[in-house]
Amino acid sequence: MNEKVRTLLSTGEEGTRLGSLSQIEDGGFAEAEATLDGDAESLILHRDGDHVRAWLNICPHAGRRLDWAPGQFLKSRDGHLVCAVHGATFETTDGLCIAGPCRGESLRPVAVEVQDGEVVLTPEPPPTP
Repeated sequence: MNEKVRTLLSTGEEGTRLGSLSQIEDGGFAEAEATLDGDAESLILHRDGDHVRAWLNICPHAGRRLDWAPGQFLKSRDGHLVCAVHGATFETTDGLCIAGPCRGESLRPVAVEVQDGEVVLTPEPPPTP
């Protein structure tokens, strides 16, 4: 992954730029850093065409990062995200673990959207009743 994709952010405010859509390969992953709720967090970004999904870069199994090196993620032949530590396998549509030690658990989503070719933080969706 291109080092330019790793971006250090100083705030977690709505509209904070995480990177350019063009810097993320379609179907690929990237890492960005942001401050969310006052804490510095590593994020996983996954591009699907003109859309991007994001999750905290923390495996629900052991609380460790999923990348094997900063910004370097494993992808299965089927396009799933794979934790480099224990092999947990996650869907890229919703972050659900479909195989491995945390099967049935999910990555914690982070609200993002693409605006004018830039991936930006957006307000968290309201909790479901």
